[in-house]
Amino acid sequence: METRELDTERGSLQFEIVSGTAVVTGYSGRDAALVIPTAVDGYPVVWIGKKAFLSCKTLQKISLPESLAGIGDWAFAYCAGLEIVILPYSSLEVGQGVFKECTALSQIRDCHDAGENGDVSYLLAATVGMLDAFYLFDPGNAGTGNWLAGFDARVATQMALADNDGFSKMLLCGEEDCGSRDTDVGYYMEQKRRGKVRLAMLRLFHDYGLGETLREELVGYLRNHVKGCESEETWRVILEEHGDERQYYELLTDLGGVNGENFPAMMEDMGERHAEMKAYLMRYYDGLRKKEDAFAQFAL
Repeated sequence: METRELDTERGSLQFEIVSGTAVVTGYSGRDAALVIPTAVDGYPVVWIGKKAFLSCKTLQKISLPESLAGIGDWAFAYCAGLEIVILPYSSLEVGQGVFKECTALSQIRDCHDAGENGDVSYLLAATVGMLDAFYLFDPGNAGTGNWLAGFDARVATQMALADNDGFSKMLLCGEEDCGSRDTDVGYYMEQKRRGKVRLAMLRLFHDYGLGETLREELVGYLRNHVKGCESEETWRVILEEHGDERQYYELLTDLGGVNGENFPAMMEDMGERHAEMKAYLMRYYDGLRKKEDAFAQFAL
């Protein structure tokens, strides 16, 4: 069996030569970004082998070649820092668990697109992350009408699940953890709601092909979990996970999630943190009060 090794900036890629083609079989090193070549010593790179990048903690971005025909089982599983994958939006043979536990994965881009491939790259990444719907991982059809219909059907299903869905099954599979926070039903339901909030925000931010019915449902869900509601996961996700990202606060205000009743409590939650976003909310609330005063004077 012929093998090849290719040096990278901070490591090396390993290949096997099989039937006149090259297969990526492994990687060792600490690169944050990798570009897999289209060929090695004249052999076209057509396959990413099983577990080739398993548990590569430093990898954040990888670009796969247009020559690629398939990706083996668990090729990128447990790459916790992997954020961006660039690959050809074509028919690929894909094994199981390819992106398992790639919790930071946010974009899967088309290698033919010089930009960020718009909304579709985020939605495609969500199929193997938030939605846990690998059957929708179909780069060749991503963004088409039928694909979007399937994607949004899955979104609607996830949003409709009861907050305690799966809790009993989790207990049966994890009896050794009995008594931990993860086996507390209240905590479990809170995490379920947070997951729905993240999914709703993702789809609203990347709303290519989004129908009005689902849009209204997503907006309604977020609005029902702002500060001052029975559960406040919309606010908690924004504050705790996106503390200085303005687009999330703009979404919150667009939802009508800031009002005279909850504003003081929001300011208290923010404390001395996130000064710029706190100032943004203060300006927004000041504008609300001025509008209310104007309406009151008009009524008089």
